[in-house]
Amino acid sequence: MAPFIGYADEVAASHPDISIAIDRGGTFCDVIAKIEGREHIVFKLLSEDPNNYADAPSEAIRRVLEIAGGQPIPVGQKLDGSRIASCRIGTTIATNALLEHKGEKFAFVTTKGFKDICLIGDQTRPKLFTLQVEKAHALHESVVEIDERVTIEDYDLNPFPMDKKAELVDPELVRTPSGEIIRVLKKVDTEEVRTSLKKLLDAGYSSIAVAFMHSFIYPEHERIVASIAKEVGFKYVTISSDTSPAIKFLRRSNSVCSEAYLFPVIRRYVESFESRFEKLPQRVEFMCSDGGLKEAQKFKGNEALLSGPAGGVVGIAKSCFDDNEGTPLIGFDMGGTSTDVCRFDGKYEFLTESRIADRTINVPMLNIQTVAAGGGSILFARNGLLVVGPESAGAYPGPASYRNGGPLTVTDANLFLGRLNLSSFPAIFGKNANEPLDIDVVRTKFQEITDDFNAQTSQNLTPEEVALGFLNIANETMSRPIRNATEARGYAPEKHNLVSFGGAGGQHACSIADKLGINRILIHKWSSLLSAYGISQSQLQFESSEPYTGEFSMDELPRIRERIKVLRKSVRDELVAQGADENTIKFDEALSLRYFGTDTNLVISKPEDEDYGATFVSEHLREFAFVLGRTIVVDSVQVRGTGSAGVISKDLPPTKDLESAKANTKPAASGEKQQVYVNDGWKDAGIYRLAAIEKGSMVEGPALILDETQTIFVEPDFRAYFLPNHLVMEKVNNSIAQAEVAEEEISPIQLSVFAHRFMSIAEQMGNTLQRTAISTSIRERLDFSCAIFSPDGKLVANAPHIPMSQHKHWLGKLKPGDVLMTNHPEWGGTHLPDVTVVSPVFVGDEIAFYTASRGHHTDIGGKGITSMMPDSKELWEEGLNVPTMKIVSGGEFLESDVRKAFDLAGTFPGCSPTRRIQDNISDLKAQTSANQRGINLLMKLCDEFTLPVVHKYMRGIQANAEVAVRTFLKGIAKKHPNGLTAVDCFDNGTEIHLKITIDPETGSALYDFTGTGPQGWGNINCPISITHSAVIYTVRCLIDLEIPLNEGCLAPIEIRVPKSSVLNPDPSVAICGSTLASQRVIDTILRAFKCVAAFQGCASSFGWGMGGRNPKTGEIEPGWNYGESIGGGSGAGPGWHGEHAVHAHSTNTRITDAEVIEKRTQVIVRRYEINRGTGGRGKWNGGDGITREIEARIPLKSSILSERRVFPPYGMAGGNPGSVGRNFVFRWNGKGGHDKINLGSQAVVNLQPGEIMQINTPGGGGWGAPEE
Repeated sequence: MAPFIGYADEVAASHPDISIAIDRGGTFCDVIAKIEGREHIVFKLLSEDPNNYADAPSEAIRRVLEIAGGQPIPVGQKLDGSRIASCRIGTTIATNALLEHKGEKFAFVTTKGFKDICLIGDQTRPKLFTLQVEKAHALHESVVEIDERVTIEDYDLNPFPMDKKAELVDPELVRTPSGEIIRVLKKVDTEEVRTSLKKLLDAGYSSIAVAFMHSFIYPEHERIVASIAKEVGFKYVTISSDTSPAIKFLRRSNSVCSEAYLFPVIRRYVESFESRFEKLPQRVEFMCSDGGLKEAQKFKGNEALLSGPAGGVVGIAKSCFDDNEGTPLIGFDMGGTSTDVCRFDGKYEFLTESRIADRTINVPMLNIQTVAAGGGSILFARNGLLVVGPESAGAYPGPASYRNGGPLTVTDANLFLGRLNLSSFPAIFGKNANEPLDIDVVRTKFQEITDDFNAQTSQNLTPEEVALGFLNIANETMSRPIRNATEARGYAPEKHNLVSFGGAGGQHACSIADKLGINRILIHKWSSLLSAYGISQSQLQFESSEPYTGEFSMDELPRIRERIKVLRKSVRDELVAQGADENTIKFDEALSLRYFGTDTNLVISKPEDEDYGATFVSEHLREFAFVLGRTIVVDSVQVRGTGSAGVISKDLPPTKDLESAKANTKPAASGEKQQVYVNDGWKDAGIYRLAAIEKGSMVEGPALILDETQTIFVEPDFRAYFLPNHLVMEKVNNSIAQAEVAEEEISPIQLSVFAHRFMSIAEQMGNTLQRTAISTSIRERLDFSCAIFSPDGKLVANAPHIPMSQHKHWLGKLKPGDVLMTNHPEWGGTHLPDVTVVSPVFVGDEIAFYTASRGHHTDIGGKGITSMMPDSKELWEEGLNVPTMKIVSGGEFLESDVRKAFDLAGTFPGCSPTRRIQDNISDLKAQTSANQRGINLLMKLCDEFTLPVVHKYMRGIQANAEVAVRTFLKGIAKKHPNGLTAVDCFDNGTEIHLKITIDPETGSALYDFTGTGPQGWGNINCPISITHSAVIYTVRCLIDLEIPLNEGCLAPIEIRVPKSSVLNPDPSVAICGSTLASQRVIDTILRAFKCVAAFQGCASSFGWGMGGRNPKTGEIEPGWNYGESIGGGSGAGPGWHGEHAVHAHSTNTRITDAEVIEKRTQVIVRRYEINRGTGGRGKWNGGDGITREIEARIPLKSSILSERRVFPPYGMAGGNPGSVGRNFVFRWNGKGGHDKINLGSQAVVNLQPGEIMQINTPGGGGWGAPEE
């Protein structure tokens, strides 16, 4: 019999009175529902349970409707959603489709010459020290090239800029709404397009993605193709100018491809979801990656990628931020396989690009950083260090305690140490899903891993100490993205509150807060469903942006306001169309600004006085600790609107409730206790059921607080307050890390922690340098490195070489605030363009460390058009040459001294000074800023642990690396008792000879290069630091474990190189090709180990420019230059094919985006393709090289410096060698055509407009005899 329905129920049935918010995650689907006049309904169900229901969100709605109506509703019956006023959903559908390669089949339509843009990517290798190279595969299944082309008419580096406001008389020039002027080089042939698209239709395609060069600023060609595609019958047509209207062709191509790949999946899901209703809810909305809602019919693919995590950001903002108090929040969302971190200070932080599934996608998303550490992260003991993840046990087999034969994980460590309550877990584990967690197997496995770790380290640790050590490492790993979100951007983490949510966060929140100096942790009552709560609190949102060309000034405001007015109308119309109440719409107007010549954009919201420029300068100073006296450029205008289609209720922050609880402290009563292991042993901890605790009461740690979906561990020295809607934990005593100072013996657990901290500091230094540098080489191509050194100049973290002579020369002569510069090969340099900036770190009156940053400066003067000149013979020809000098004294930048040093390079015969001294100075300031970031973080580390402790572990990390290398070399000695040998040669015929002998008892090795050819009258000479770098790089690759990269790696190895040889030249010879030559040193070492076929063995240093010293008049003419390096094929190995179009070994720089090149220099990028068939054939084939063509638009000087144009990359184990590279110039022949001329390995060419340089890079060698 149906239950009695009273008057209240009849009234409810007559109007929509139910609101539902759903977060469909990877494992669980979280649900929060509200029925007017009743308590909230909160529950979880499995995201996938095909035996019981087809779709988790619709099943959740069925269960809510059952509760609301008091009547059973059969599973599968179509639902009556008429009572549902609002249904909001966050989903992982798009993310799963991207990760699992289950998107829509589609074809990619692009500009002629760029068919492989998504396959090549930015040509970097995902993992620097992995010989088996694997890039993310392209999403499209077919490509069509269209012979169309536009380019930017003027260019940023033009010494004589054109007047963009002048009347345009050339019919091929078009002034765009942004103010930029473009040239149409080739219009779209509509018949060509129609024919190509019909062929795709005939081949079974119904979806295309279109991306053309410069369509972000001139979308007309894409729109023509889209119109034809719809006309001929394509169901889905996606164009990049709609998906991502921003410069950078690669990222826009990736974004439009991911949208085309995912949009049909999203549409099908929405249609499937809606088909489960007889009557739809009044509103169905989906959560977007930017934290806003979209009406179901307007929901797209890329918008769905961070749907759930975005809900978490909104959740912390709406549940925990106090507008009056203003303390910023750090969100800490720990799940099974990863941890998400975010920051909120009253305004949401957005990214214009995010990296998801190894792809960079341009679409507005909330700033969420993810680290591969969670409850399922696997625990390892390797080389005397404890390692957590990044591998995960996943849902199956899961942790060891799940009874499926899984490995030890972070969850097991918490269980073993009593931080989880065994009885609170249901008996759902094991083969028949009816057994409890298995604590016995966890104990056994921890004893085994402890025995192993003790054997590695000669320690006598207990299993409990090792398990606690693993948790310490996990917490350190999860703290790194928090430091990157705060310290790296000029915010102090200790001035934040930590908001913990997610199923596993409560077990680690106190430890994470303690590490970061945070005193207060906030946990909402629905913290394990906080993303669903955030979705319930979100509003409709829409953003519109457009490119803008201009410099910011108050005089520019009228034109800016006019564009903002247009965008505001567009945003308002869209939100109203989605159902937003016009009276609720709020706008955030913003400009994307940067200093001229930089690539670091800051999005500045409209200030009260509209002086966006002043606000930009202030924000830049806070984030990067310096400002530049440069013009501020406006790149885009943005308007974001938010509006509500219903009433939003927000929880009050816990501030007042906390004050009340503190004023009337009431200890909570605990009926149960459990033993937990903390730093000083096993302790009794009270067990508290969250639902049963009186609000306003308090407990002291250690304690376990349980609710239906999580366990919260209150650490000793923390106190927890139970409030109406929150649990707040506060630190009551400050622990003293310095207690360890008296211990002489190194703790292997703390050693693992310090390895993380040192690497984190070097990482933050690199982030600072990349974001603040001017030169394309540093900011675009990432041709730089940052490192930390001991007070005696020995490497602690991150880079394979540094000028140790600096330390000796300046001993006793430096003071705080001093900074040094060097680039001379005799002082530890590699080649002159790599300029190193070194800063002493003083603790008291003594130098405790050095921080250093090395960056490639594209122009340092000299004879060449770039700093990589092909025809240098002596060192003075190559430009700036500084053994060592002070560039900052007591905090004052010595600009006049720096200018004199750069000017000196132009005083030699035929040489020019740098063409852009201001860029060099700005880059040196950026390097100094990166060093200062490292200094600040090292000082903070010393404050936390004391200098003696930090020094002790610094030495311990170096010793640990040495032990790992010795162990590896002992294993090699057993396999090769007679040693290893190899010979290889440069294109000029100079040979490299290597014999490696290893002592099997000690693991000491001699790398003897005796027999190597002499230094040459050219620039492929390698300073000794190059060989040291090659040895440390190959050792790290061969060990193939995450060991710290530092001085200890070389401690067991003696490197013997004949003086005046090509690998140890005299100070006067040319060396600018040494970084290319380093590839041959690496090839030779790897050939000796017979582990992989040769990679391309080159970096194809290619460049062009104008200006400098006129050889006829001797006058210095204004000008510029640009340089790049080009990837090739990687070598095959036993069981894998080589990868196409990647950089090799010690070179792993990005290629500058083609649109950026054409905006900054006066060339046309004609081709950028994989040179198919150039990889060596074998059982496993080598990767193919690249073909790159550049056409001059004005008279230019171009140069190419390359190798492997004579002797090919070797094959291995019977595999064929890869093809040699080839360089050509196409010159006008006087007959209206071009003559194709082979340039050899090195050449300098004067180009006339319309002449083309073509670089074809080598392929990688094959492995194993080719199969018939």
